Amino acid sequence: MHVSHLALHNFRSYTLADVELGPGVTAFIGRNGQGKTNLVEAIDYLSRLSSHRVSSDAPLIKAGAPQAIVRAAVVKDGRTAVLEVELNPGKSNKGRINKSTLPRVRDIVGLVRTVVFSPEDLTLVKGDPGDRRRFLDDLLVLRTPRLSGILSDHDRILKQRSTLLKTAGNARRGSSSAEGALSTLDVWDSHLARVGAELLAARIALVTELTPYVGAAYAAVARGASRDDAGLDYKASFQLPDIDTVAPERGLLEQALLEELVRRRPDELDRGVCLVGPHRDDLVLSLGMTEPGGDRTAVAGARLPVKGYASHGESWSFALALRLASYDLVRSDGDDPILILDDVFAELDAERRAQLAALVADAEQVLVTAAVPADVPEVLAGVRYTVAGGEVSRDGGEPGA
Repeated sequence: MHVSHLALHNFRSYTLADVELGPGVTAFIGRNGQGKTNLVEAIDYLSRLSSHRVSSDAPLIKAGAPQAIVRAAVVKDGRTAVLEVELNPGKSNKGRINKSTLPRVRDIVGLVRTVVFSPEDLTLVKGDPGDRRRFLDDLLVLRTPRLSGILSDHDRILKQRSTLLKTAGNARRGSSSAEGALSTLDVWDSHLARVGAELLAARIALVTELTPYVGAAYAAVARGASRDDAGLDYKASFQLPDIDTVAPERGLLEQALLEELVRRRPDELDRGVCLVGPHRDDLVLSLGMTEPGGDRTAVAGARLPVKGYASHGESWSFALALRLASYDLVRSDGDDPILILDDVFAELDAERRAQLAALVADAEQVLVTAAVPADVPEVLAGVRYTVAGGEVSRDGGEPGA
């Protein structure tokens, strides 16, 4: 799979942009603020209808513009499809395939698949649980697009239930309007347990499947590391039942989640927030650490959390391993995703830079952004564009925008 052409209209800094692409490596070189990341962000947006840089669509639309359009020609198995998303502030976005409008914009998710490496990846290791939950959910949707609907349903149910908890909490203060909210809460508990169990099952199975890939990737990018050094564990907001982590039983998870919602209801009413469910979970990252004598302790029970214990270099190696593992896992499904390396080389030391470049060089399509040509390793030599002053010019050619 690769993108052969990208066109933008009122997306980020571009009034118009038109760029020819192809298999292999393409690098966009330009100083910060020139718009090079905007180009690869647009392709990533088509993959999952969200940005790796911001949490909402509003910043993606050029200031003062009524809408933005991202259009790309995607080649898969020798066949080309033109995908388009129209971003409409304050209204529903629209998706099109070969100029035919889709019933729902999210039907476009998964038709182009991307894996993005960026400086923000360090937050996967050092950031809040929400960063790691988003990592898992993005990967779930990338592999199984229908889960985009489950995530939307979960968010909707969570908002409704949170509103009810705040209203019902007033019952203890004698509010008559709260009685109806309390009677409705049981219904929303059932909805949350059902949808939450499906999301839980998918995440748990994903972590089980991803773990060996992370171990192999960490061994590849961290000096002296082995496949057993890096570990992943899914930490739920309640005690999980005894389940098969390869194929978790949704019925068992639903029952356990519902029981925990009933048990924690008094606390939730007091605080007015949902305390139980996938929105409270975390992905625990762990490493076998190096002792002062130089011996590694990656044996059963000897791992320590990466957050708070790992060095800066180890943290970067783990962040890279998560992305590389994602790429390898998606690739194992039978189709190379598009790799986007967004200003990541400037953040890495020479050794990790060379290791990452060597590991991804054989991908069907690699898109790189960098401030200066020297930031791009020689092994990733390919087509290069210069991005400056609102124009995208192919080196040795005419402006592309």
